[in-house]
Amino acid sequence: MDDTAHHPATFSRRTLLGGTAALGSAAVLGAMPAPAAAAPGGFPDYRYLKLAFDKATLTYPPARREVIFPCVRGTAGRIANPLGRFYLYYAPHDAPGGICLSYADSLEGPFREYGGNPLVRREWPPHYDFVTHVSSPHVLWNSRAREMWLYFHGENTTTRLARSTDGITFRYDKIVLSTTMLPASTREASYARVFEHSIPARGAHYVMVFMINTTANRRSIGWGWSADGRNWSFDQQPLIRPEEIGRTNLSGPHVLFRNDSAYVVYHTDQGGMRITEVGRDFSRRVHLGVFHTPLSTAPDNGRSAAPSFGSDGGREYMFYEAGDRLGGNIAIARAV
Repeated sequence: MDDTAHHPATFSRRTLLGGTAALGSAAVLGAMPAPAAAAPGGFPDYRYLKLAFDKATLTYPPARREVIFPCVRGTAGRIANPLGRFYLYYAPHDAPGGICLSYADSLEGPFREYGGNPLVRREWPPHYDFVTHVSSPHVLWNSRAREMWLYFHGENTTTRLARSTDGITFRYDKIVLSTTMLPASTREASYARVFEHSIPARGAHYVMVFMINTTANRRSIGWGWSADGRNWSFDQQPLIRPEEIGRTNLSGPHVLFRNDSAYVVYHTDQGGMRITEVGRDFSRRVHLGVFHTPLSTAPDNGRSAAPSFGSDGGREYMFYEAGDRLGGNIAIARAV
């Protein structure tokens, strides 16, 4: 796993990726609906357990409409005097955005909102004066630097890096990905996640996966590699194209490692998640099918996306975006 103790004619990017949401009756928080179809690649099934928190109780964001892109990280042996054993990073997407933190002593919660949210705002002088929003936090425990490295986007054209020793106070580092580093047809490069992974032939110790959106409004999964996690090379061709699996748009990728191979799990415009084996050197393209099917009822309402994974006490968990546009919340699913 990624981390152990770890207008009819107008469509937004999130609408296109929202799938066909079925607005069912509300499920009781913590109820145990039937599990999804079996996940391929030797991975477990994940069954919805509960929401990480009730977003209506959050102090930030004030609107409390939609929170997205969870990233859960263990603190043990990494952070001195942490607020809890697990840190859960997330963000609103709509302006002004903001990188937020909740914490807990168990992956089943309860997760408590950090009082100083947001950790990162859309202004960070002198590094950037103003962007419309910052969002999609991915925090990597960088074992070489012994730091929490935060990758986040703002604008949708630009992914940035900030670093921290306590997982709360971050110092700005640099831009690590922008559309200028990709083909001219690229208009967005965002929702990046970074993982420690060696590809000797490329001199790489880190890999990145992210969403590419083109001027044709077609979204695919891109990837890159780096020796140090700061300076990156990017494949100029998508890692996974939507037409390869009979879809139109892909987003929210996450890398998983199992059976001496690497896999990418990602969201599709159908509403659920698919999985593709890419191999240790990212040269394979074996599309394995459905990884996780969203609930038709609340909280998913036909959409589950942007997974993050962790384990605690020998049990595996998946945190994910649950719900449709402006209704999104952070859900927890547990392996069965």
